[in-house]
This record gives sequence, structure tokens and C-alpha cells, in this order.
Amino acid sequence: MHDPTSSSSARIAFVGGGNMARSLIGGLVRQGHDAAAIRVAEPNADLRQALARDFGVAVFEHGRDAAAGAEAVLLAVKPQVMRPVCESLREVLQADRPLLISIAAGIRMDQLDAWCGGGVAVVRSMPNTPALIGAGASGLCANGRVDAAQRARAEQILGAAGLTVWIEAEEQMDIVTAISGSGPAYFFLLVEALEDAAVAEGLPRDAARLLACQTALGAGRMLREDGEAPAQLRQRVTSPNGTTQAALDRFAARGLRDVVADAVAAATQRGRELAAKSGD
Repeated sequence: MHDPTSSSSARIAFVGGGNMARSLIGGLVRQGHDAAAIRVAEPNADLRQALARDFGVAVFEHGRDAAAGAEAVLLAVKPQVMRPVCESLREVLQADRPLLISIAAGIRMDQLDAWCGGGVAVVRSMPNTPALIGAGASGLCANGRVDAAQRARAEQILGAAGLTVWIEAEEQMDIVTAISGSGPAYFFLLVEALEDAAVAEGLPRDAARLLACQTALGAGRMLREDGEAPAQLRQRVTSPNGTTQAALDRFAARGLRDVVADAVAAATQRGRELAAKSGD
């Protein structure tokens, strides 16, 4: 009899075989998950063939064929098509009762449950693009039907591409989207601005880009590995009346914290609007 607690042989279905699904599948296989137990539905024939070739997973054109018999079904499709995709899976999900995981922004768990026929164990997740290199950050939220084993399964799947954090209140998932889902773009913008500023001061662009990128990488690693709060790390590198202090004073004068707070609030509100627009 199949052991449902075996993390390496659990039957997992992906509906949608785009970049995010590919990153999760690759992470699972690298961690020793049995590729033969992973099934992927993807309407694009070229993407299907690439997934089968690169990872040895079973591929299908239709979601219901991939989802049949799965213990976990991960929906990796765009929010705009989520409802018809769920409805196409309803019969299989009602028969097999797998864990359903969605990585779509703005789609609530009660919507997913209703579209799938009700009574479904649902985990909503918001991964981000660094998952493509195994350095992602994913917030996870579960409805009341998700048991401890299914929580562990969701952590295993999303954790294949980086850090996972459980969020107990679903309304906070819009904040997660604003911080980690959209967050990489904020840091890309900062590095872009640093590069352009250095070029304006006379540094060659190739040198400016290398230095800005490596500085961002090193600072990020210190944040994760040092254990100190960001404020403490900032203070360590800031000498009184030095160059860093001069830059930080200008950031403060121009209201950097207020700009960041406004930006996160705008992204959070947009997430709420998308959820409302998706309808019931």
C-alpha cells in the first residue's frame, strides 16, 4: 500500500507548466522526489516536451488527466483562467479529495473551494520569481480542511524553491503579495537606480552593474545569515559624518520610508481589488 507520508513518492500534479511550475518541479527532483510521481498538465506542446525531457515527469494536455489519483494538485495558471480550470477539475477533485494548492494572486480560498465543488482542502500560496533559482520566498495560508500532513506536503512542495512562511489570516496574503510577491521588482529598481547613479557620476556601466548587483547579493546574504535586525546591520556600516551617513540623510530628507510605505500599501490594495474583481 502507498505510504501517504513518504515525501519522495507522493503523487503531485501540476496544472500549468510555466516558469514557476518548472522551478518547483526542478527543486523537487533535485531534492530526491521521484520524477515518475510528478504529473504535469500543460496545453503548450513544446513546454510539455521540455518538461518531460528535462525532468522525466509525466506530461498531459488536460488538467483532469494529470490530477487523477494525485495527493496534491498545484494550480499554476493565471488568475484570469482560474475559474474555468477549477471547474474542469471539479469531478476529479470531488472524487479523489487531494490537497489543492494555488499560487495565483488575488484568488481567495473560498472561491477556489466553491469553483471546485466544495469541501476541498485548500492552501493558497504566493511564491516569488527568485524561486526560479531556488531562492524564493512563499507565504502560505490554509483553510480549515487542511490537516497537519497536508500542511507538511505544501511546505515540501513550495519549499523546494526556497523559504516558506505560514500566514494564519488570509486577508494578510495581500500584504505577502506586496512584500515578497512583488518585492523582487522593488530591489531590481533600487539596483537599477544605483547603477544609473554611478554611471552619472562617471563610473563605466559594466563596473557599476557588477558592483551594484554584488552589493545587493552580499547585503541580502548578511540579512539572512548574520541574525541581526536590518537596523543593526545598517548602523554597523554607518560611521558618524561619513559617506554612508550622507547618503542615508538624503534618503531620510526625501522621505524614503514614506515612499516605501505608500508603495506597499498600493500593492496591497491592488491585491484586494483583484480578489474582488475575480468574483465569486
